[in-house]
Amino acid sequence: MPTIDVSLKDVSRLLGTTVTAEEFDDLVLFAKGEVDDVNGDEVKVDLKDTNRPDLWSTEGIVRQLRGIAGTHRGLPSYPIEESDVRVIADPALRNVRPYCVNAVVTGLSIDTAFLSQIIQLQEKIALTFGRKRREVAVGIIDYDKITPPIHYKATSPSENAFVPLGFDRPMTPAEILREHPKGIEYRHLVEGSDVYPLLIDSKGVVLTMPPIINSEHTGKVSTETKNIFIDVTGHDLETLKVALNVIVAAFSERGGTVHGVTVEYEDGPVKVPDLTPRTFTLEKDYVNTTLGIMLEDDELIEVLEKMRFDAKVAGNALTVSYLPYRNDIMHANDVVEDIAIGYDYNTMEPVVPQLFTTGRTLPLTTTINTARELMIGLGFQEITSFTLSSNETLFDRMRLERPGDVVEIENPVSLSWAVLRNWITPSLISFLSKNTHRDYPQNIFEISEVVSIDETKETMVDSRYKLACALCHSSTNFTKVKEALDAFMRNIGITYDVVAREHPSFLDGRSGAVLVDGAPVGIIGEMHPEVITAWGIEMPISTFELELERLLE
Repeated sequence: MPTIDVSLKDVSRLLGTTVTAEEFDDLVLFAKGEVDDVNGDEVKVDLKDTNRPDLWSTEGIVRQLRGIAGTHRGLPSYPIEESDVRVIADPALRNVRPYCVNAVVTGLSIDTAFLSQIIQLQEKIALTFGRKRREVAVGIIDYDKITPPIHYKATSPSENAFVPLGFDRPMTPAEILREHPKGIEYRHLVEGSDVYPLLIDSKGVVLTMPPIINSEHTGKVSTETKNIFIDVTGHDLETLKVALNVIVAAFSERGGTVHGVTVEYEDGPVKVPDLTPRTFTLEKDYVNTTLGIMLEDDELIEVLEKMRFDAKVAGNALTVSYLPYRNDIMHANDVVEDIAIGYDYNTMEPVVPQLFTTGRTLPLTTTINTARELMIGLGFQEITSFTLSSNETLFDRMRLERPGDVVEIENPVSLSWAVLRNWITPSLISFLSKNTHRDYPQNIFEISEVVSIDETKETMVDSRYKLACALCHSSTNFTKVKEALDAFMRNIGITYDVVAREHPSFLDGRSGAVLVDGAPVGIIGEMHPEVITAWGIEMPISTFELELERLLE
């Protein structure tokens, strides 16, 4: 969760009334935050919603609190002035970092508190919302030091040298990636390409090398800066627009005047920023049923206006308007949550349900608990590992082809956590590879969920529990793991068979399918030497993996 620092004096100045630390502790809850620490005037706030970058600054929190305090209700107003500022995007960047959106903000009065918020918001958006600059990188430029039109240009690694922020000598893009701390940290975002992105003005002045570093000349914003040029670059145009809207809204809260920019792409111009309100319609009855309270039309509208929406009711239809610095409103529950916050959770009286029910343990839970106790009783140590894994872990090192029903993350933070595992055994082998310095034998097990695509299900995925175990020591083999399986099945009262079945992860002739009443419920085998070697392990490994829900059936 994003954690930000705010100044109570700064909050009080923007809010128009003095706010103490105690008062702020209560108020910030309405902005989905909690106070982590207070150190004099400085307050550390833990924001509880990673989908609300509009709240990741003093300006965003104050915007929300103004509605709660009643000084400002409904949609905020952020006028955008027309301008002739243009940014020309180079088509050669389409496979590198294709999109750039921009804005100009003038008439700013920047003090130290505001400056710290500029830097903080820029970093929070880039690191959290922008996935460590991969999806979104933000540059804040001194507008008075540049001359439009601006070119978002592809350059070769050895051309267009400039002085990067924090240095005192010109460096080529290639040198920056090799020598500058930010270049070293973020070079993986552009490496492998023949060209790198640069923003250059009409006089050849380099503004920034996104997503790496600004130039020392134009990218050093201070309390003397009055006018700012904002650049946001990345791979998805709509995501970039959200980030830009968050920033210009924050600057507007500080009294800045926002000017639009036309970005000229190969397939046509795009005018940004765009703060045209969007609408979402839901059923009024759904709100009241979900929250368990009865709100009249005027009460609903009042609460939504406190949360900085505009709202209207027509019959059972509730239509809300919101500004597009929010992209988290995708379901009726997203609006209902804001209504609950604005109404104040603490004022809702708990009601004892009128329906009498008796709780009981699910059969699957009983089976899982029994399996866990049995495995511990058999001398195995339980481990817990991540459901998220990688193609390398699940398939490459296990001598397997990647199947077509694997659930993959569309925009993973890391390739190491890119897919949901469809079997547990690779996680056990990974665990063993990290414990080769420990004494043997190492006999471990895990009970956890695995996931695969199943378009017949409502959620489009099939999720089920499996038990996997691994024996790792000098004398383990198929017989040893079969003995463990025998003991497990005997103690849960299930008769089973093992039939020979080849599997790429196991030695030929030393693997099989586990059958109950003729139906497959798992696999068993002695791990293939190539798998063991791929994980850097020097001991034999034998494993079995069972589907607990099939055993229950």
